[in-house]
Amino acid sequence: MWETWVQSLSWEDPLEVGMATHSSILAWRILMDREAWWAIAHGVAHPFSSPLRIMRPDDANVAGNVHGGTVLKMIEEAGAIISTRHCNSQNGERCVAALARVERTDFLSPMCIGEVAHVSAEITYTSKHSVEVQVHVMSENILTGTKKLTNKATLWYVPLSLKNVDKVLEVPPVVYSRQEQEEEGRKRYEAQKLERMETKWRNGDIVQPVLNPEPNTVSYSQSSLIHLVGPSDCTLHGFVHGGVTMKLMDEVAGIVAARHCKTNIVTASVDAINFHDKIRKGCVITISGRMTFTSNKSMEIEVLVDADPVVNNFVKRYRAASAFFTYVSLSPEGKSLPVPQLVPETEDEKKRFEEGKGRYLQMKAKRQGQVETQA
Repeated sequence: MWETWVQSLSWEDPLEVGMATHSSILAWRILMDREAWWAIAHGVAHPFSSPLRIMRPDDANVAGNVHGGTVLKMIEEAGAIISTRHCNSQNGERCVAALARVERTDFLSPMCIGEVAHVSAEITYTSKHSVEVQVHVMSENILTGTKKLTNKATLWYVPLSLKNVDKVLEVPPVVYSRQEQEEEGRKRYEAQKLERMETKWRNGDIVQPVLNPEPNTVSYSQSSLIHLVGPSDCTLHGFVHGGVTMKLMDEVAGIVAARHCKTNIVTASVDAINFHDKIRKGCVITISGRMTFTSNKSMEIEVLVDADPVVNNFVKRYRAASAFFTYVSLSPEGKSLPVPQLVPETEDEKKRFEEGKGRYLQMKAKRQGQVETQA
């Protein structure tokens, strides 16, 4: 069975020919073992482990902590591999899985230069047109052998046809070991679908520059990055990889946090990242970040991604993605520091501050409930 299945996938396959230029996606062919091929053929979600990667200086900030965006990019690559693999597991039109949403992701422990990242992914639910993938990231100190969990993330993908990028294909169903798994997955699917629509409705804001802003105000730390989308940023369809977008978003959020605190900062968590529309090769994207809320020891930063198809006069600038990042301030010894309190000035800034406070209190209550449940 296994030998027959492997031989049926030749390099003449259009999906694999296109993948040959994307080593991160091509890795799935190399890594798949006998059990994985059997699982694909029978509709069973099989876990995926990415190649090990050692963290280099260019992956980290000046303090040696790996950028949150670097970790998010690795997470997205693993999710893209396993979901694309699953969506092509049956005979039919070939496709590539595109990232639609990333649920809240907590950075449980910092990863440092010299440590090895282990990324594993597993499909936990499929609807008619989407795939839910859960990803875990472990860091390993190769000198001591110590391993620790650094990240857990849930991502949603949709399969796009290789022949027509606007065509969303049906997803092969997975086999669940328990009926409760499917019911729980359906609830998560409906919840994220509703949240994604609500986020898109309120995404009309534009971050405007302000001259001579006062310290600790929103205008003082707000930042923007402009990026021309090139071929290396894109998928087989010529659209930007979700991981590339997330890395840029984290970079801008980090600049906002550093400007506000004037200290070393690290990503503590990322609220749901919603991808509202695809970004095509050749677009100029503007990634804008602004402080929305501060607690005693954390900062919430809203990041907006706008795409401008400069070579197409018929398509106007549009909102492509949005998210909230949470950062903490650290001393040179790695200890948490108090955060300068944000001073909202306009009515919109005050409204966003109260909304951020609500999200902060809601998450704080959820964490306390989890601790009490475990006790």
